[in-house]
Amino acid sequence: MSKKATDPVCGMEVDVEDPPATYEYEGKTYYFCAPGCKKQFEENPEEYVE
Repeated sequence: MSKKATDPVCGMEVDVEDPPATYEYEGKTYYFCAPGCKKQFEENPEEYVE
């Protein structure tokens, strides 16, 4: 069973073994379902970080 993460932008589950996109912010890696969600996160990460 593969480990999952939640895309902080859209809420979809993402397989951390083979994610479509990742981004590191303040020492933490975030996983995204698609490059579009990653781009949205990059533009305003504080909106999505808890």
